[in-house]
Amino acid sequence: MDEYDIVVLGGGSGSHVATAAAEDGLEAAVIERGPLGGACITRGCVPSKALLHRADVVDEIRRAGERGLDATLEGVDYGEITSTIHDTVYEKANRQAQSLEDADDITLYRGEGRFVDERTLAVDLHDGDEREVRGETAVLAVGSRPTIPPIDGLEQEEFLTSEDALYLEEQPDSLVIVGGGYIGAELGYFFGALDTDVSLVGRRDVLVPREDMAISNLVTDSLERYCDVYTGYEAAEVEQDSDRVVVTAAPSNDDSESSGGDDGSGETIDLEADDLLLATGRVPNTDTLALEQTGVETDDSGHVAVDARLETTCEDVWALGDIVGEQPFKHAADYEAQVVAANVLDDADREVDEGAMPHAIFTSPQVASVGQTERELEDAGEVYESATVPFDIAPLGMILETDGVVKVLADPDGEILGCHVAGPQASTLIQEVVVAMERGSGTVEDIAEPVHVHPALSEVIYAAFDELADRPYSTAPDWRDSSDR
Repeated sequence: MDEYDIVVLGGGSGSHVATAAAEDGLEAAVIERGPLGGACITRGCVPSKALLHRADVVDEIRRAGERGLDATLEGVDYGEITSTIHDTVYEKANRQAQSLEDADDITLYRGEGRFVDERTLAVDLHDGDEREVRGETAVLAVGSRPTIPPIDGLEQEEFLTSEDALYLEEQPDSLVIVGGGYIGAELGYFFGALDTDVSLVGRRDVLVPREDMAISNLVTDSLERYCDVYTGYEAAEVEQDSDRVVVTAAPSNDDSESSGGDDGSGETIDLEADDLLLATGRVPNTDTLALEQTGVETDDSGHVAVDARLETTCEDVWALGDIVGEQPFKHAADYEAQVVAANVLDDADREVDEGAMPHAIFTSPQVASVGQTERELEDAGEVYESATVPFDIAPLGMILETDGVVKVLADPDGEILGCHVAGPQASTLIQEVVVAMERGSGTVEDIAEPVHVHPALSEVIYAAFDELADRPYSTAPDWRDSSDR
């Protein structure tokens, strides 16, 4: 048996804990069955954003005529796009694996681990060998995988998951995407921008329904430029028709306000395409760990139960990332790795605080959000004030000719409760708000009082917060036509 101070299951964000332990002079092990870096590097965030960058470029070229520019897109070398992205991200994963293998006091096991008791794991190595590994402390960070929904006929048909769709050698001529969340919306935008005939099916009235309603509505309207959007529907049946796939979609029984479907007809529809792509969420990989051999408890969805310090129900077993389920984002997992490292290595008794945890969606328009939505505040019965401004309130927003918006939610005393952005560079613009909420006083004045560069898109954020700030004098820009106010 190989014995260590810390054993980390998962070579993504969890590997930061192993690295920190080794730097403290402890013996650490990392067990990873796939590429190093977790799903983000090779099967999620990075390759998908590389694809979406290509979509943004194509979209700019196609809209050049609106700006008085004569530009045309001569063609798309789809295989070259995906192979280049594949080689780039897997080279990064290989470098990360080599870094762990070269590190002192860290042992990398390439294989799948499962518990045989609360501290011991059997590791099925890729070379066919099996090793037993024991740690005084264990960190669970095995991530998640795409969910396969129970659709009639699906087991007999071929389909793509969101991971499969990243490295296709050929671009589909037509595609049905099932799932109206952020993954489905991003992939719908990508394929639609590159002229695949996309039908996008979502259960709720709007796409990305977890966002503030102002943002969800804007994204839904925008995606209709790239896809045939069927909101208020769910896939009920899949069947093959020659070399085509037919998806029967029925009105959803979800808690939406519509009578069913984007046309309100309430009738089933048949959607035919070359390929079917499922983007219906992700499920934690905890079912691979034989947690029944431990005292680690999970909920009905398989997410690990943890306390505020990220310790599980089994002493000295900790968890972070997608398997915790609260914030399924890479940056959240990295933050949680910091918390676990502090608690395990320094006995810091540090608790997770994700009240100012941002996230972004890389559709067109780009979306970013932090804090609560208006619906969440209403459901909680909280008193709040709101301000929503268009991007063209600022001169650069007007120049970019975007339909973007910034929405701010604050309590009557000015405390920032939430901010939601849809428009160019939203994922960057939100960071000013995150810093104010996390490190400032957390009030609208933290954003409205500092000087903002002119003319820059940050003026849009400035203008939105200025509307709620209690200041006697304002120089916030307002380039809107007076008839729009």
